[in-house]
Amino acid sequence: MVRRLSLGSRLALLFAACTAVVSLTAGVLFNRASESHFMELDQQLLDSKLPTLRDALRGISSPEQLSEHRYALQGELAHSPDLALQVRGPDGALWFDSLTSSIATTSAHDGLHTLTDNGTAYRAYTVALSPGQRDSPQLTLLLDITHHQHFLERMQHLIWLTVGLSALATALLGAWAARSGLRPLREMSEVAAGVSASSLMTRLPHANMPAELAELSQAFNAMLGRLDDAFQRLSAFSADIAHELRTPLSNLLTHTQVTLTRPRDVAEYREALLGNLEELQGMAQMVNDMLYLAKAEHGLLNPKRESLVLGDEVEALLEFFLPVAEEAQITLTRKGDASFKGDRHMLRRALSNLLDNALRFTPAQGRVSVTLDSSAHHVGIRIENTGQMIPAEVLPKLFDRFYRADPARHEGSSEHAGLGLAITQSIIKAHGGRIDCESQQGVTRFCIELPI
Repeated sequence: MVRRLSLGSRLALLFAACTAVVSLTAGVLFNRASESHFMELDQQLLDSKLPTLRDALRGISSPEQLSEHRYALQGELAHSPDLALQVRGPDGALWFDSLTSSIATTSAHDGLHTLTDNGTAYRAYTVALSPGQRDSPQLTLLLDITHHQHFLERMQHLIWLTVGLSALATALLGAWAARSGLRPLREMSEVAAGVSASSLMTRLPHANMPAELAELSQAFNAMLGRLDDAFQRLSAFSADIAHELRTPLSNLLTHTQVTLTRPRDVAEYREALLGNLEELQGMAQMVNDMLYLAKAEHGLLNPKRESLVLGDEVEALLEFFLPVAEEAQITLTRKGDASFKGDRHMLRRALSNLLDNALRFTPAQGRVSVTLDSSAHHVGIRIENTGQMIPAEVLPKLFDRFYRADPARHEGSSEHAGLGLAITQSIIKAHGGRIDCESQQGVTRFCIELPI
């Protein structure tokens, strides 16, 4: 399998490629600018020589006439060793050539152009001897630019050398810079590699990290915090399940063993089975509640959306709990009214859990009240009861599964397993709302807020 390049190697190659492209582009532009500058200089030089040559050849219309001016023409050309001249007739026939070996030139290249002959480069400039005159002889001025070409060739070699050296230097410096810049990532990788179920308290340092990696480390630390919290909750949940199921199972085993120690009549067996049935029903209810919470945690609770008059729903629940309240000498009241679209069965279960919880912890002559209100954006439900306050350190744990404020844990009782408030919170969250608890000045209040 081909090994993939590391991030540092990719950055180094990217730096080198960018440097090479920039250097090459700058070199090509400089080379083109130099070549254009030399052409302008050659054009100016040839333009300065042209009037003198035209004066020397003025009035010539045949090779014979040109022969009479040959010595004067050659003398004029001797002042410019790099300059050569070709004269051709209107028909293209060569009348005069100051070069030892003739270079083929045609009128197709009128104006300034470049020719090469036997390794020598010339700048050729072809014009009419008599501008504006038809059938005028043609003059071709040839300027030796070999030294210019050598300069441009050296410049090209220098450009390629510069590109290569720049790319190599940038690759090395880029690799060093990338390795130095990615050091925090390697540290994060080492820390992440050491994270396990037994070391979830490990956190990434982010004080001296770059801003981008600091955000990543903070997000990673937050994730570790959530994982640690979930792991702790899962461990506690497993322990709570074992604790809650151990007592009824032990009761069932003990009761069954005692029943089987000796023969009994049908009535005694029936009584024993009824006792076992009560324990089994409590266990079944606990398992159903746990499954309900599992569905809620995985987002599988899909409440129906039906129009509800919350005042009527609360009145029905208060009527149901009225006998219990009268027996405990507790007053039940309701204030306000509101309408909401939600699941009737789920909301009744949530409110029933809260009312049952309030009645259990309200002393005689106390009161339990339900207050409803609504605004443009939400519906509020407050259930409060008088009695002993809940300590502030206990409030954040009230909605945890199997949590009960009573340290005795109600051994042997499966009626209240500590799942009611957790189920209530799941139902409220499934409707998009939230629930909080506050306890002060002898009043405990559960506040529910549901979005309209």
